[in-house]
Amino acid sequence: MKKLIGNLKGDKGIWSFVALLALFSFMPVFSASSNLAYLGHGTGNTLGYLVKHFAHICIGFLIIYLVHRVPYHYFRAISKVGLPIVWILLGYTLIKGTVIAGANASRWIQLPFIGISFQTSTLAAIVLYIFVARYLSKTREEPVTFKASFIELWLPVFLTLGLILPANFSTTALIFSMILMLVFVGKYPMKYIAIIVGSGLLLLAFFILLSKAFPDSKFFSRVGTWGNRIENFTTDKPDEDDYQIEKAKIAIASGKIYGLGPGKSVQKNFLPQSSSDFIYAIIVEEYGLIGGIGVPILYLLLLFRFVIASHKANTLFGKLVVIGLGFPMIFQAMINMCVAVELLPVTGQTLPLISSGGSSIWMTCFSLGIIISVTKKEEEIAEELKESAIREEALQKLIDAQIASENEEEESYSIEDKVTNPMNAVMNK
Repeated sequence: MKKLIGNLKGDKGIWSFVALLALFSFMPVFSASSNLAYLGHGTGNTLGYLVKHFAHICIGFLIIYLVHRVPYHYFRAISKVGLPIVWILLGYTLIKGTVIAGANASRWIQLPFIGISFQTSTLAAIVLYIFVARYLSKTREEPVTFKASFIELWLPVFLTLGLILPANFSTTALIFSMILMLVFVGKYPMKYIAIIVGSGLLLLAFFILLSKAFPDSKFFSRVGTWGNRIENFTTDKPDEDDYQIEKAKIAIASGKIYGLGPGKSVQKNFLPQSSSDFIYAIIVEEYGLIGGIGVPILYLLLLFRFVIASHKANTLFGKLVVIGLGFPMIFQAMINMCVAVELLPVTGQTLPLISSGGSSIWMTCFSLGIIISVTKKEEEIAEELKESAIREEALQKLIDAQIASENEEEESYSIEDKVTNPMNAVMNK
């Protein structure tokens, strides 16, 4: 174990907070999976779901370990090659998507042979963030024209978002917002950002108009759901989402200061998606205000480590990669918690590293592996500088010792010469 921990490179703070979130997730997942257990086999025994979650977490940490050993600059080229592959996967998902727990059929695909469901938009987001970071780092020293950047940067971005939008508006909005934040940090001209925002809104309006023109099309089936959620959020009109929010608020109100205790949640038996989308409500019910505040603090501390890692990175690409992959993770967590307390309409975003689910955990761990790879590079540079300074100091000491030894020999030789032959001093001079 000690040897394994010694092989973990990179920011130890990020490793620590990720491990804390993952360890904490076992208790709420074990408790909140009871409704899945009743629906699945009617016994209410959640041990199988706990083992499954444990396997997902273990595979996730294996992904972090393997990815963090890869030099992060390799992903610069991978993002350019991976984007067309992502487009193919997203197109396949739109056409052949599968249904999970009655959800829309265009978000997941079933991986062959292993039978695991995979949400392709999570992989697309990672590849897209790295692609944008790559472009910004490449053009930092060059004058940027809107025409060139639109073709090289924004056309791939809009194509990717267009393939995600029909099935998942909240994920599309999240990715687009994070890309805007990333290009702002990367000092992309503000006037161009304003044009892109306007273009994005126009494309969204055009998409909605198409959905009105073709209401029976499979590709526009989710547009009505988006409108209903926004309308219900603003008018409190009762529906299925309102039922989930009401149960989540009851759970939160029941928690009070200290909570009902681990495993003693009542609303987990009534709240749909209690182990994934609404797991924060179960955390507050069981662990009270202490748990409700403690979880956001852990995410904010993780955000703080991301900021430090970005600041320490010695390349612009490394800085942008940490921001592009780290900030969306924290932002997604805040959206999930805001939905549970009805500050935002229902979005379907999970709580990273805590909610149950395989592909969401693995893609989060993949992002963390790349971030830690950036911090590992900075550690290696610092260690090389330290070793170089130690070598220089040792060499200087060796030189000083050699000079001192030669001086002593010279003085001894001079005294001996003076004793044996007084003319030697004159001749040497």
